[in-house]
Amino acid sequence: MTWEETNQRYSMAALGEVRAAIERLLATDGPQVDPPEAPPLMADSALETVCRGFGLSAFERRILLLCAGVEWDSRFAALCASAQGEARRVRPTFSLALAAFDEAHWSALSPTRPLRYWRLIQVSDSDALTTATLRIDERILHYLAGVPGMDEWLRPLLRHIAPPLWLAPSHEAVAERIAAVWGDRGGRPLPIIQLAGEDADKRTIAAAGCARLGLTLYSVGARQLPQSAAEMDTFRRLWEREAILTGGALLVEGDEADANDAVSEAALLALMETLHTPLAIAGRNLRRASSRTALIYHVHRPTTTEQDALWRNELQSDFPVLNGEVTALVSQFSLGAPTIRAAAEEARRGSGSPGGLEAQLWEACRVQARPRMEGLAQRIEAAARWDDLVLPEKQRETLRQLSIHVRRRSEVYESWGFASKGARGLGISALFAGPSGTGKTMAAEVLANELRLDLFRIDLSQVVSKYIGETEKNLSRVFNAADEGAAILLFDEADALFGKRSEVKDSHDRYANIEVSYLLQRMEAYRGLAILTTNRKFALDQAFLRRIRFVVEFPFPDAAQRAEIWSRVFPRETPIDGLRIDRLARLHASGAHIRNIAMSAAFLAADAGEPVRMAHLLTAARSEFDKLEKSLTDGEVAGWI
Repeated sequence: MTWEETNQRYSMAALGEVRAAIERLLATDGPQVDPPEAPPLMADSALETVCRGFGLSAFERRILLLCAGVEWDSRFAALCASAQGEARRVRPTFSLALAAFDEAHWSALSPTRPLRYWRLIQVSDSDALTTATLRIDERILHYLAGVPGMDEWLRPLLRHIAPPLWLAPSHEAVAERIAAVWGDRGGRPLPIIQLAGEDADKRTIAAAGCARLGLTLYSVGARQLPQSAAEMDTFRRLWEREAILTGGALLVEGDEADANDAVSEAALLALMETLHTPLAIAGRNLRRASSRTALIYHVHRPTTTEQDALWRNELQSDFPVLNGEVTALVSQFSLGAPTIRAAAEEARRGSGSPGGLEAQLWEACRVQARPRMEGLAQRIEAAARWDDLVLPEKQRETLRQLSIHVRRRSEVYESWGFASKGARGLGISALFAGPSGTGKTMAAEVLANELRLDLFRIDLSQVVSKYIGETEKNLSRVFNAADEGAAILLFDEADALFGKRSEVKDSHDRYANIEVSYLLQRMEAYRGLAILTTNRKFALDQAFLRRIRFVVEFPFPDAAQRAEIWSRVFPRETPIDGLRIDRLARLHASGAHIRNIAMSAAFLAADAGEPVRMAHLLTAARSEFDKLEKSLTDGEVAGWI
């Protein structure tokens, strides 16, 4: 017989005792009804779990069963009406319970007693407490019947977190400590567990710790916590009730944005002070409760060795031959177990597609690491390749070296031991300096294509804030989000932040210098490539330049380079006729402006139903130079038409 069947029989037998008590009340002038024999105790029944978990007295137990009986058995309604002497009074009242049951006590319906405090029953509005009708809470009714579920008020707020199948050893150790702390209660209040750090595995670590104790973990976002005192009280009571019924623990997930939200932060602190069931908090920021002990565990991303094992554990059954693929992934991406599982599943779905296993895994990792950056920076679809980049050989060679440093970073730092000498200076940073339109962004695209990495543009003018401390927080969000995929970060207009340091005359000067130092510190620690661009290298502080690993000058193109740009600017599909590259190269224009002119000329030619000719280019050039508030000289356009 299943537990559900046994539980139902036990509940019906217990209900029979309540029915007999009411029948005895009705039979005061007739033959007495003998009470039925009590069923053998079923300790793990839903009824006994409720009575034991909420501390119900025998009288309160019978009231709860009486309310349930009306819902379960239609004959109970008629019985209640007969006992109360009124055909319409089909629901029980406190007066009926006082008259029918032994060991009755007036305090049973006190707001501080379990029936009402835990909202096991609902009392209707009435002039007198004794005549108010009683109704069992729907969640409790379903629970007694053995039907799984959750309170409808809580359902939209909470998310079940399943325990992981496998954890990295370092995370396994944290889960073990959580289980040890919460398992050794000793009658003392449970401490709050705070999981701090950047890794997304915090929820799975908490779920693994709970699973060791037979607890079910649910999570709620800090911003989803009720903000009014009344709603917070409802949430706390209903959650504690749920935790008692299901053996649950609660994880509140917050981030820097939540910490800056005073209302959300106040709600979280109120919950920390009042909640009595197991509570864990995950986020980068630490919170302090004045009356509760909080234990802090810092969660770091799995080590490269652990990530290697995670990958092989996920992929070995589907792809038994794994050699350089996993090594390449671990050297570039720093992913937690949930992200690795998602990427592996994506690769399995794409098995057999063009590019091979390594390409499928790499692309899956890029896609999985990408969402955290959305909204923080603009992702640039990198289309440019080396053939599109026109630069002197010296600059091209520097860019190639930059690519090598990113590609071989793991081998040199980890395998060859450079990381053991200290973490400072291991970040790969570059400064692209030169006039507007000389190819700085295109060079970043070329590197992104070469390295098969995402490229994100961060506008420093949007990141820098006049409010003290906000700039660092904005930068922290960007670097934290980018770290998983070690994406290429392109910081435009670096001179907005990296200007020459001025003498510290007031707090604003001091904090401006702190902002710069913070950005350099994060760049040095960032495991990807961070590129700064500027049109005004002379305005940058030399002390800052010394901390940048690569500095690439993008000169204004000379005539030979402009000719090369013109020869490559039109796609092969574009119809052209009579273009004189040597004459076009006289135009004193950067690569970006040449591209604008070529595209405008293509539109003019398409509208005229003609191939692109020199006349179209002349018209487009005049328009482009008007936009720049510059004039075309006769020497630049001589012989164009």
